[in-house]
Amino acid sequence: MPGEKTEKYHRILNSAGAVFAELGFDRATVAQVAETAGVADGTLYLYFKNKEDILYQFIRFRAQKIFPRLNRAVGKGETAEEKLRSLIRCHLSEFQKDRDMTVVFMSEVRYLRQLRSQIKDISRIYLDLLSDIIEQGQLEGSMPRDIFAGLVKRFILGGAQGVISTWVKARGRYDMVPLADPLVDLYLLGMKKPA
Repeated sequence: MPGEKTEKYHRILNSAGAVFAELGFDRATVAQVAETAGVADGTLYLYFKNKEDILYQFIRFRAQKIFPRLNRAVGKGETAEEKLRSLIRCHLSEFQKDRDMTVVFMSEVRYLRQLRSQIKDISRIYLDLLSDIIEQGQLEGSMPRDIFAGLVKRFILGGAQGVISTWVKARGRYDMVPLADPLVDLYLLGMKKPA
């Protein structure tokens, strides 16, 4: 039954996220993922090619859930600043809600060469959102027209990733969402020309 397949597929993905987050991708085995999911080892190969494919599909599946929420958050703002604040707040909130995905993404994915092109595709969607916000800010006059947009986008993404990375290292012992507004304040202040 298609519904059963979908449920089992998602159970495997969720179990994989938990196992990879706890043990690390290199130490985790397909057998441990199968055991945590409550399925036979061979069942995983009905859905995935190998352990790397499980990791890629886990990240892709979680990204597909997050990006519509990011889009909705941006859509709630009218000005570029409101959109940027909503985007960063939502970004931190989504990563905080899904600690397994956050741990896996921050500690594993960036270092796996074979996944870099797929992760670039995911990052590109986020950077496109930022491009639209920066362009709007330039049209509104709230962001300088002569600023290098590529640098601004990487500055914003890097700042958010830094906050998330610190939160992971602290084992999620605090709420990182309140850091969104101070982070955006730093971005906006950094883009202002000195008087």
